Amino acid sequence: MTSRIPDKATVDGLEDRWNEAWESQGTYRFDESKDREQIYSIDTPPPTVSGSLHVGHVFSYTHTDAIARYQRMCGREVFYPMGWDDNGLPTERRVQNYFGVRCDPHLPYEPGFTPPHEGGEGKSIKAADQQPISRRNFVELCERLTEEDEKQFEALWRHLGLSVDWSRTYQTIAPNAQAVAQQAFLRSLARGEAYQAEAPTLWDVTFRTAVAQAELEDRERPGAYHRIAFEPAADMEEATGSYDSVWIETTRPELLPACVALVAHPDDERYQPLFGKHVRTPLFGVEVPVVPHRLASPDKGSGIAMICTFGDVTDVIWWRELDLPMRSVLGRDGRFAADAPAGLDTPDAVAAYAELAGKTVFSAQARVVEMLRDADLMDGDPRSIAHPVKFYEKGDKPLEIVTSRQWYISNGGRDASLRAELLSRGEELDFVPAHMGKRYENWVNGLTGDWLISRQRFFGVPIPVWYPLDDDGEPVWDQRIVPAEDTLPVDPSVDTAPGFSEDQRDQPGGFVGEMDIMDTWATSSLTPQIVGGWRDDPALFAKVFPMDLRPQGQDIIRTWLFSTVVRSHLEHGVLPWKHAAISGWILDPDRKKMSKSKGNVVTPMGLLETHGSDAVRYWAASARLGTDAAFDEGQMKVGRRLAMKVLNASKFVLGATGISTAADESLAEGIRAVSHVTGGALGADALTGNAAGDANPAALDSTGSPVTQPLDRALLAGLADVVDKAGAAFEAYDHTRALELAETLFWTFCDDYLELVKTRAYDGAAPGESIDPFAECSPEAASARATLTIALETFLRLFAPVLPFATEEVWSWFRPGSVHRAPWPSADPLRAAAGDAPDMTLVGAAGEALATLRKIKSEAKVSQRTELVSVDLLVPEAKVQAVFAARADLMAAGRARKMQIVDAVMALDPSVDGEGPEDGSGGSSADTTVMRTENVVFAD
Repeated sequence: MTSRIPDKATVDGLEDRWNEAWESQGTYRFDESKDREQIYSIDTPPPTVSGSLHVGHVFSYTHTDAIARYQRMCGREVFYPMGWDDNGLPTERRVQNYFGVRCDPHLPYEPGFTPPHEGGEGKSIKAADQQPISRRNFVELCERLTEEDEKQFEALWRHLGLSVDWSRTYQTIAPNAQAVAQQAFLRSLARGEAYQAEAPTLWDVTFRTAVAQAELEDRERPGAYHRIAFEPAADMEEATGSYDSVWIETTRPELLPACVALVAHPDDERYQPLFGKHVRTPLFGVEVPVVPHRLASPDKGSGIAMICTFGDVTDVIWWRELDLPMRSVLGRDGRFAADAPAGLDTPDAVAAYAELAGKTVFSAQARVVEMLRDADLMDGDPRSIAHPVKFYEKGDKPLEIVTSRQWYISNGGRDASLRAELLSRGEELDFVPAHMGKRYENWVNGLTGDWLISRQRFFGVPIPVWYPLDDDGEPVWDQRIVPAEDTLPVDPSVDTAPGFSEDQRDQPGGFVGEMDIMDTWATSSLTPQIVGGWRDDPALFAKVFPMDLRPQGQDIIRTWLFSTVVRSHLEHGVLPWKHAAISGWILDPDRKKMSKSKGNVVTPMGLLETHGSDAVRYWAASARLGTDAAFDEGQMKVGRRLAMKVLNASKFVLGATGISTAADESLAEGIRAVSHVTGGALGADALTGNAAGDANPAALDSTGSPVTQPLDRALLAGLADVVDKAGAAFEAYDHTRALELAETLFWTFCDDYLELVKTRAYDGAAPGESIDPFAECSPEAASARATLTIALETFLRLFAPVLPFATEEVWSWFRPGSVHRAPWPSADPLRAAAGDAPDMTLVGAAGEALATLRKIKSEAKVSQRTELVSVDLLVPEAKVQAVFAARADLMAAGRARKMQIVDAVMALDPSVDGEGPEDGSGGSSADTTVMRTENVVFAD
């Protein structure tokens, strides 16, 4: 017969075995029949499918999983799905690099297309060398690659031990997700929250797509101030009598043809006489006004600046608030338009602009500087500076501002009342840690416009709108054609508009489909609705929404968290969840955030295989929410040591109690042994989860508890305190504190308690000898065995959320089912068993005494197995009683034949007549607060 308990326990290989068992047994399968009050629902972050996960993902997702496992053990049915964010620019970029292609939506579909390259990242393939293919071919390649990536992601998450319900995965590009996103858009459109406008838009010239405010980041870039002369126009000369030039300093001289005004602060006395007058733009000779505005900085450059359409976001504000004309020069490709803008109509202006037409921003700037120097309109050489420049967070070139027609959703950026409502939602939400709520508040208060959701890309959720064409074949933008909700999802680029036939596409009097797709956040902001069944399973949605928890990173509070709050507020009038658990970042050895863009990430599978998943989870769980943590393999080694100790300490406990002997016969015998060893006194549900077995009468004291010895009761009293505090920590989303409490006591249990009670538990048998758990034993042995069994079961449950594999392995040795479906431990039966023991003081004192005995053997350089013929143990006064209570266990563990426990204060050398020295110090200078030994006699 093969033992249920291995001869040599190891954490290696546990992941594959237990993942297979959990899947086949449905351990984490969500039971939809439960009521809302019984359900704990989690809005799990769908990782972006664009290559590989990194160790930062392991870090934050472990935090969530620990919470999910705890909630499940507390009797709640946990709704814990997993999704994949598989549409959007990161996926497109990966497909371009992986297959060596780029999308050209004007090309026809090619059935059976074979890409020119496959594998790696294709970094050697330049964008110009990528083969253009149709949109449909491109989307097919996106779907093909994301499917492969998702398999790898799922394999890694399973190996890590995420307790998600793998039957409830979702994709943000899947038909049901597209239908949800389109339905939410159409409802916002009907309510007036979604709208289309032609306006200045932040634009990435590389990817040729609009970018939202939430996707921006500032990067320090080199630049230069160019001091340029504007000549006064006739009205200024007449009013001021001055013919002096007005000098401005700018980093964007190439935008002179787009200049529409000069601006200075209203209180700047230098320029007050010029307000309302005009100057002429250098090279182009266009008259533009000098205007005041509060955002102009008197201390920046010369204190007066040019307003161009558009150089930066401040230009947009000035243009809008001062009602200035539009004079756009940049196209969507980032090059200067072929034709001069309105207002540049003189022969000299047209000729000057022709020097710039078709050039990139960089080339145009160089040419404008040459022209200014030749015309003697620039003072000196450019002055080099470093300044922050706006980038798309995934882009490589500075953003430009291009006028285009885009779709927006109201988010409070232009509506003060909606802004106030969204700020109020932030106050309702329980942020963990609380200070993360300030980041939400700052973001909402800093919005400068509504949420731009349209993207000029290819792999995403289509915006479900068509437009009628007039008799000239021009779109009638404000007469939109929309689909019925029951026909969703639709793709207007291929599906026919309602009320039309396909042969009317792109024909005068016919229709044209919207080609833009939604920003990926416009779909991800609906993850509660997608996974909760808002559109197709209202019964489920009512049970899981609003959800209990949104776990996520701090850097996407402004994007994912805020946008989800916006959509839920607009559609449902409530918060999408009650709690938001915000993880910190993983830092590299240089204390920099790990990210793919920085190239400093560590991929996790090798770590999981080297150290074991429990060890990596331990490292992750050792960091609190909201706290950045250093990548530390040393901490993973500590976690592996802890997981191994759980296995080995459990083997000892099961051997010393005889439960392993019974478990070798059958699991039923192991279960009966647990109940017998604990005397059945703690109840079926409190610890064992089974009906009580027949009690061992010799093991029960007058209260009916099998735990009769002071040392044992003290341990259980301490364990009861840990159970209470660890549970409270988990309820406060402090998994780190819960782990610290359990781990600290566990090492005391292993290093001190197990050593102290080993001899007593074996009741005369040699350690390691087979024990019959049903044979009558002394009350002292029964007390030790009961305590060991109760403590083991309790520790396994305390560690289960963080160390799922090691705890499940031990549980299977002697218990039915899964530890992850067992109830979270309760302190009440522990305190009942502990009786009048107040706390862990006795265990600590006994452990210190044992360490003192071991120390003298180490100092004497003798084996720890060497017996002490006799020894005097000098104990601080406050600990004497505790050490006396554990005296028998202490002598057995210290191998002492005779041991006298002496109050360290009383051990001071008194004078013959019973009085101490005149100075009152006693006859010894020894420290009475530290345990020590005297009169030690070792056996030969």
